[in-house]
Parts: sequence; structure tokens; C-alpha cells
Amino acid sequence: MTDTGEEQGGAGRDGPWWWDRPRGAVLDVGLAAVSAVECAVEGVPFAREAGLPVPVGVLVGLLVGSTLVLRRRWPIAVVLVGIAVSPAAMGFLLGVVGLYTLAACEVPRRITATLASMSLVATFVVMYVRTSGDQGASQSLVIVLSVFVAVALTVPPVLLGLYIGARRRLMESLHERADSLERELSLLADRAEERAEWARTEERTRIAREMHDVVAHRVSLMVVHAAALEAVAAKDPERAAKNAALVGDMGRQALTELREMLGVLRAAESPQRIPAAVAAVAVAAVAAPAGGSEDGPGPSLAELEALVGQSRAAGMAVELDVRGAGPGYPAEVEQTAYRVVQEGLTNCHKHAPGARVVVRLAHREGEVAMQVENGPCAADVVQPGLPSGGNGLVGMRERVLGLGGVFVSGPTDEGGFKVSAVLPRAPRRA
Repeated sequence: MTDTGEEQGGAGRDGPWWWDRPRGAVLDVGLAAVSAVECAVEGVPFAREAGLPVPVGVLVGLLVGSTLVLRRRWPIAVVLVGIAVSPAAMGFLLGVVGLYTLAACEVPRRITATLASMSLVATFVVMYVRTSGDQGASQSLVIVLSVFVAVALTVPPVLLGLYIGARRRLMESLHERADSLERELSLLADRAEERAEWARTEERTRIAREMHDVVAHRVSLMVVHAAALEAVAAKDPERAAKNAALVGDMGRQALTELREMLGVLRAAESPQRIPAAVAAVAVAAVAAPAGGSEDGPGPSLAELEALVGQSRAAGMAVELDVRGAGPGYPAEVEQTAYRVVQEGLTNCHKHAPGARVVVRLAHREGEVAMQVENGPCAADVVQPGLPSGGNGLVGMRERVLGLGGVFVSGPTDEGGFKVSAVLPRAPRRA
């Protein structure tokens, strides 16, 4: 461990050996050199008192002081060396710096307290022994002076080391939290972008579905009327004129609804980023019934008679069977029910020309059910050749299931086709 509490050999190291940075190595080498010089000087009187040659005392001092270069690698060993040489009255810098390093690193606090107490006692004993022999010094003065020196050389470096270590660990924790927060924010931004992209896709799908339901129905009726106009143009001019007028009305209605849709979409600043509010306005615009008010809430079940009448005018034999009384449903339920019937009639124009069609609407307790069923086509009926993208049934299913309803479609035993849907009075968003 280092005095910063980091393990050696970790990521981001660029210093030699056990140092994290070159400046740390330079600092430790400099402190070790100063400590070696101090201990070498203090080794001279120690050699004389011990009866050793002076060069031996100097050499011992150099070796002891040089151990300070290992303070980041082995701080406990450095403190033990300082305690061991304290009777020789050498290594004050070694002891102070060693205690600071020990307190700053992540050594268990019980070890730090034990070694700090040993250093305190050793310093007190050495000072007491060395000052008690002075003549004129009282016993109390010697004790007070020894305690003061021992505390001054032990407590401040330990407290400073504890503070620096705690501060460094706090900074590391804050950096880790900042990195974690940055990662979380990045993840949230990615998720927000995904949700925004999903919302844009969903709105584009809804708009495309509305355009398909509205425009496909109008254009299908226009093609049917145009075919009838072509068939009776020479035989019945009056009926031909009537069909021509119907084709014109249908075309104008389709153009009006397209213009409303495109106008709302162009109001957005970017075509790739349609806000939800703008998309909702676009859906409401295209959902407006033919000939209805521009500010109307959209098609409703009360307009089914007019919708069926348009198909009858195109030559389709349509029967409308309404059972029960509708107390009034939410706008989205009525719009969805209307679109299901509208798309069912459109499919009859495309795939079952000349077939008999029955539209059933049943108001039940808590729900409304609708069904569009056509019989088999006559063999001699000419197909109108209307293109089909296969999106009609998919759009109806998405609408109904999106409100928590039930949708079923498929061929009948008689050779026709049937589309059925049930919508709850209180829609449940899927």
C-alpha cells in the first residue's frame, strides 16, 4: 500500500518501482537523502558514546536514514526502524515522516495506534533519560519536557497523516461517484434517446395508419365510381354525370384531408423529430369526418349511416344493423369503431365487388361490438383492380388491441370474409 491507500501496480502508474508518479520517487529520494545526512551526523556522538569507530557510526546513520526511501512500500518497517534507533538519539526526520506515512495509508488503525504509542513511549524514555542527568533540572521539569517532546514528535504527524488519508479517500470516493453518475447519466441519455426514437416511430405509425384509413377509403370509392362511370357513360348520361360528381367529391375530400395532414407535419421544425403534441394534432386532423367541421373531434358512430350511404352510392349492397342504444363512448373508442367499419367496407370494395355486405353494430353493457361481413363474389363480376398493401387488417388490429379490445378476422363458411371487433367502454391502454 502507498500513502494514498492505492495498491501498487494499479492502472495509471507511470513511476519507477512502487511509485505511482516520478515526482513521488523524487520526493522520497530527497527525504531519504536528508534523513541519511541527519542520521550520519547524529551517528558521530552515538559512535563515541558506544565506543565504536566514528566511520561505523556514520555508516549506520546513513543506512538508517536511507530506509526512508521505502516509506510508501513498507511504512510499518520504516516506523519500526525509527523506534529501534530512538535510543541512539538519531532519526527524528525518519520517525516523523514514517508516522505520517503510516497514518495516511490504509494500514489498520489498531496497528497505527500501537506503533504511534510505541514511538511516543520510546521518545519519552529517551528524552527523560538524556535530560534527567542535567544538574539544576527538577524532576517535574524533566517529565514535562520529555512529555512535550514526545507528543510534539508523535501526535502532529499522526493527526496530519490521518487527515490527509481521510481527505484522499474522500476525493477518491467523490471521483468514483462522479464517474458513476456520469455513466448513469450517459445510460439515461441513451435510454431517453431510445424512448424518443420509439415515440417518433409510434407517432409515424399512427399517422400512417390514419392516412391509410382515410385516403384508402376515399380512393377506393373513387375507383369504383370511375369504373361505373366508364360502364354507363354511353348508355346512361344522367347516371354518368352523377358518378362523375361523386368522384369529384371524393377526390376533393381526399385532397383536403391530405392537405391537413401535410400542413400539420410541415409545422414541425424537423421531419425526423415530430413532437407528440404535433403528431396528436395531425391524428386529430386526419380523423375528421368527411364534410365535418374542421374543429370537430373526429368521426363517431353517429356517422356510420353516412359512411354506409357512400358505399351504397358506389353500387354496393350494404345493410346496416344497429342493436341497442349507445349512451355515448369516449372519442377514441368511437373513432376506432368508425375506422374498423370504414376499413372493412374498403376491403369489401377491393376484394368483394358485387357481394352483399352486412354491417352490424351492437351496444352492450360496458362495451361496443362491430362486425363487417361480406358474402362471396359473383363469378361474372369484374374486379376493380385496387392495389392492396396488406396494412388494413394490421392497422385495425393495432387500433383495437391498443385500447384493450378484441379483434378477429377471417373467411366465413359461405366463402366470404368477416371482420369483428369488441371495444370496452373505458379503454385500457395496452
